[in-house]
Amino acid sequence: MKKNNFKIVKIDKEKSLFNYEKKILINELILDLKLGYYDFERENAQKVKFSLEIDYQDKKPSNDKDLKSIVNYGTIVKLIRKLVRKKHYNFLETLAEAVFDELFKDKRIAKIMLKIEKLEILKECSSVGIQITKKRSHDKF
Repeated sequence: MKKNNFKIVKIDKEKSLFNYEKKILINELILDLKLGYYDFERENAQKVKFSLEIDYQDKKPSNDKDLKSIVNYGTIVKLIRKLVRKKHYNFLETLAEAVFDELFKDKRIAKIMLKIEKLEILKECSSVGIQITKKRSHDKF
């Protein structure tokens, strides 16, 4: 009879055998805000739509009793509302950078796709806007 060559390995419960790749989706958050370079955009609020895909990694599964174990979409929406309330942005690109700067403070976040659209600026278009994807660089300079 052949003897099997299996080794019994003790698993350290403090170390994870898995990495989780997670994605937060925020679709079509619509806010009324003053945004733009031109005088009429500074004076009148317009509808602006935000959509985000936020990729993050974690070594642990989400804990159903611990809000800090997830990237909270409610917190992200509040953060965007706060950013647009406290400062006027001339360009969608500078607003996007402000959103990126805040979100990348969470070290778990690896990549963000952000789409910002003005819904009422050109009557010939349902929207105009930008889409930017920013990814954390793991290269060391």
